[in-house]
Amino acid sequence: MRKINLTEGNIAKTLVKLALPIMGTSFMQMAYNLTDLIWVGKLGSNAVTAVGTAGFFTWVAMAFIMMSRIGGEISVAQSTGKGDIKGARYYTKTALQMNFFLSILYIAFLVAFRNQLIGFFNLKDADIFKEAVLYLTIVAFGLFFHFLNQVLSGIFTGYGDSRTPFRMNAIGLVINIVLDPVLILGLGPCPRMEVKGAAIATVFAQFVVTLSFLVKLKGHPLFHQLQLISIPDFSKVKHIANLGFPVALREGLFASFSIVIARIIATWGPIPIAVQKIGAQIEALSWMTSSGFATALAAFVGQNYGAEKWDRIKKGFFVSLGIVTGIGIGATFLFYFGAGPIFSIFLSEEEALKQGIIYLKILSFSQVFMCIEIITGGAFNGLGKTLPPALVGIILTGLRIPIAMFLSKRTSLGLKGVWWSISGTSVIKGIILIVMIMPVIKALPKTEASSLQEVNLDV
Repeated sequence: MRKINLTEGNIAKTLVKLALPIMGTSFMQMAYNLTDLIWVGKLGSNAVTAVGTAGFFTWVAMAFIMMSRIGGEISVAQSTGKGDIKGARYYTKTALQMNFFLSILYIAFLVAFRNQLIGFFNLKDADIFKEAVLYLTIVAFGLFFHFLNQVLSGIFTGYGDSRTPFRMNAIGLVINIVLDPVLILGLGPCPRMEVKGAAIATVFAQFVVTLSFLVKLKGHPLFHQLQLISIPDFSKVKHIANLGFPVALREGLFASFSIVIARIIATWGPIPIAVQKIGAQIEALSWMTSSGFATALAAFVGQNYGAEKWDRIKKGFFVSLGIVTGIGIGATFLFYFGAGPIFSIFLSEEEALKQGIIYLKILSFSQVFMCIEIITGGAFNGLGKTLPPALVGIILTGLRIPIAMFLSKRTSLGLKGVWWSISGTSVIKGIILIVMIMPVIKALPKTEASSLQEVNLDV
């Protein structure tokens, strides 16, 4: 286990060292989804629609996950920065207890109401509905492992170790890549399972990741003599909940708003749903990269906040902002000029490809602002101010629904109006959050002379 001391050393190098494994972990999660879509896509757009529809509810799971992950990650980071390993251990225990309870609650909900949840999308094709319900049921039972893997990743990252989550998830990705074609298409002695096979491959891969994490916990300072079967410390529960709830609410509402948007999209048939599902995975190239830096920045800011090294926080924010702005510019050019070749990897049907190109070009205009939104959210989180980015995200994402309905139904844009509602609100969110965080960064105290000298020497 290699832990990075985030309160000392060259700021840019420290952030990059922490962010790269996080980005790798995020890209591996994206690769899980892309691998499924590539192989499921060979079955046709109907199969993609079934997986995409059910996939919205695994997305909603992130709301429950973020409650314990973000709260635990920030608490562990700030305690580690103070040198309070005992406090970090208590927060680790509490985050895991909360995570277990929330996972059981959400899994029970999905299984009990699986037909009604898929029925919300008003899918016209009975076969698509059946496949979507089957996929959701299988994946739901495996969400326990997904919940646990996420919160463990957050705890390790807050402690300054982002390599362990990367390695654990790499194991799962390899398993998923191998199993997907075997189970979906029925290679060798395995029967052809199609959508069911994609679900089984994903669940099994997540299970192996959990086992790998459990092996790594032995002897780790944060998990030493950790008694999970005990009465939670409700003061710690409250602290984690206060930090995690705004982010969890944002994630939950964001997914819920997206489900409503998907229902609007469904009025144009199954192809736009498949296009939006694949397009979102492609956009994750910039989203995941920026999120990696945002997660690293949150841990960096959290530890330096605990150590009261204010100038490192300021410098770290502006370094990260510059990096993700460059990422956003690159994504804009890639998505606009490379929309056709990129989308053709997943779908070969002429109409689906045509609509996919339109979607990706419209989304390209928002990439810089989306990256800015994400990195400012990471800075706010590290400071323990999780509410501002959550409120901005909730309000603007919620506005996508009336804007999409107006532009698609009341103007000549049609389906393009839905895509513009997504892109336009992302632009506004980025602008608002960068304006909001600047006074917060400037208001941070100045580091004492001895610490300031260290910062100047490091940069």
